[in-house]
Amino acid sequence: MKDKIHPDYHLIKVVMTDGTEYETRSTWGSEGAVMNLEIDPKSHPAWTGGNQQLMDRGGRLSKFNKRFGGLGL
Repeated sequence: MKDKIHPDYHLIKVVMTDGTEYETRSTWGSEGAVMNLEIDPKSHPAWTGGNQQLMDRGGRLSKFNKRFGGLGL
């Protein structure tokens, strides 16, 4: 394996949107850096099942509902 081609791997602190913190190893930033997250699994609608509405862009949603709308259980 070639020498000195890999980035520095060090400890950083990650701060979630609700203020909880944890330490992890990363190549991001420098030793002791703090990463403040704007979106995390506790706040993002993809993980929380939030009140996100689907937008119909170019008729794709309407086309899908027309095609598969009657397949519900």
